Amino acid sequence: MANQGARLPQGVRERLLDPGRLQAIARLGLSGCPDDGDFDRLSRLTAGLLSAGTGAVVLVEAESEWCLGLFGRTDRRQPLGLAARVVASEAPFLLAADDPAMASSLTSGLGVPILVDGQRVGALLALDAAAVTLPTPDQLAQLGDLSAMATALLELKREARVRAETAAELIREEWRHALTLEAGHVGSWVWDIPTGAITCNDIFRRMFRLDPIAPVHVDALFAAIQPDFLPEVEDGLSHTFEDGVDFAAEFRVVTDCWLSSRGRVYQRNAEGRPLVMMGIAIDITEAREAADHTRHLLLELNHRVKNTLAMTQSIARQTLRQNPDPQVFIDTFSGRIRTLADAHELLADRDWAGIGLVDLVHSQVMPYVPLGCERLQIEGDDMQLPPDQALGLGIVLHELASNAARYGALSTAGGMVRIDWSLDAGKLRLDWRESGGPPVAARPVRGFGSRLIERSLDKVLGSTVWFEMPKTGVVAQVVLPVADQSGL
Repeated sequence: MANQGARLPQGVRERLLDPGRLQAIARLGLSGCPDDGDFDRLSRLTAGLLSAGTGAVVLVEAESEWCLGLFGRTDRRQPLGLAARVVASEAPFLLAADDPAMASSLTSGLGVPILVDGQRVGALLALDAAAVTLPTPDQLAQLGDLSAMATALLELKREARVRAETAAELIREEWRHALTLEAGHVGSWVWDIPTGAITCNDIFRRMFRLDPIAPVHVDALFAAIQPDFLPEVEDGLSHTFEDGVDFAAEFRVVTDCWLSSRGRVYQRNAEGRPLVMMGIAIDITEAREAADHTRHLLLELNHRVKNTLAMTQSIARQTLRQNPDPQVFIDTFSGRIRTLADAHELLADRDWAGIGLVDLVHSQVMPYVPLGCERLQIEGDDMQLPPDQALGLGIVLHELASNAARYGALSTAGGMVRIDWSLDAGKLRLDWRESGGPPVAARPVRGFGSRLIERSLDKVLGSTVWFEMPKTGVVAQVVLPVADQSGL
C-alpha cells in the first residue's frame, strides 16, 4: 500500500513527533513485536461491538503505524492514517468517512485513543467498507472500557518485559559472580542465624569437606574448625553480633587447610538482633606456608651469618698471623672468603636446604684445575649435605685445592688429584689423594692452611678430619654424619 502519511495536516505531524509521546512508545518496547493473541482478541471485540469488518489495536510511531492486534486483516505495518489522526485529536473519539488517508478498500472507521503514562501512544480502531455509524452512548462507554483494557494490557506487558529483562540480567550477574568466585577460589556463604542454616557455594563446601548436596548447618562448620582456633572464631562472631564490626578470622580446619574468613551482618530485627550474615572464605594455606618458610629461612640465615662472621674473623686473624705481607694476606684471605661466599650462594639458591656434594666439589676444586686437563678424578654417588657440613667441607676442599695448586699435584704438568667418597651407616667418608706432584719434603712447613683443614668441621658433631703429607703426595680423609639419603 502506498504511504498516505504525506496527506496528514502539519498539526497532526507535530503531535506525532512530540518527544514525550515517542519516549512513552519506546519504553513499551513493543514496536515490531510478533503477533500477540491478547491484542488480537481485543481487536475482535472492538470490531464486534460496532459490527465492523476490521478491528485493530494500533501503535502510532513517528512515520508509520504498527498493529499490535488485528482482526479481519493481515498487514500489520501501515502508513500513517486514521490512528494517527485519533492520536493527534483532542476528542474522545474520531469518526471518519471516506477518509483519503485510509485504504481504498475501507471507506470509514472509528477510533478511540489509547493512553500510556498520560501520552496518546495509539488507537483502538473499528474499520469497515460500509459507513461506520456514530456509536451510541453505551457503545462509546464500552469502547472506552476496551481502550482502558488496551492501556492496562500494554502496561502489564511492559512490566513483564522489564521483569524478564531484570531477571535475565540478574541471572547473568549471578553467573558472573559465580565465575568470579570460582576463578578466585573464593567460598561464599549466607548464614540464617535464627535457624542456623548455611547457604554456600561448592568451593565453600570443599573447604570444609562438607557433603556436596546435603543442607548445611552452622554446627557442621564449627565442628570442622580445629579446636585451638574455635575461641578466636567465637570471639570474633560475638564482636560482630554485639558491636556491628565486620567479622574477620584466620583458622585451620580438619583438612589442615588455613582459611581466612570475612563476614558482615546484613539484617537485624527490631531489637537489633542479627538475622542474616553473609561472607566469604579464602584458602590461604599456601600463603601461610610461604610465610612460615620465609621466617624459617630468615632465622636460618641469621644463624648462618653469625657463624660465618665468627669464622671469617678467625680466618682473618690466623691468615694475617701467618702472612704479614699485605699482598700475600689479601690473596690468601680473599680465596678463603670466596670459598665461604660460593658455599653461601649455593645454599641460597637452594633455600638453605643443603648442597649436592658433586656441586660442592666442582665449585671449590675446579677453579684450581687447569682447563682442558683431565687431572681431577671424582668418584661417588651424589648426596645432599646439610648447611653446616657443606660450609665446613667447602673450606676443607678449598684449602686442599689451593695448596695443591701452589705446592702439590696441581702445580706440575703431570700431577693428579683423586676424590672419592662413600656413605656408610649415616656417615660420609671422603678421601683426597694427590699423586705426580713435587716431593713433599720440598714444601713449606705446616701452616694455618693445614690446621684449618683439620679444624674446619669442629662444629659438626661426630666429624673427623685426618690430614697427612707423605712423600707421594697429600692424603686427607673427612668423615662426617649426614642425613639418610635413601629418598634421593
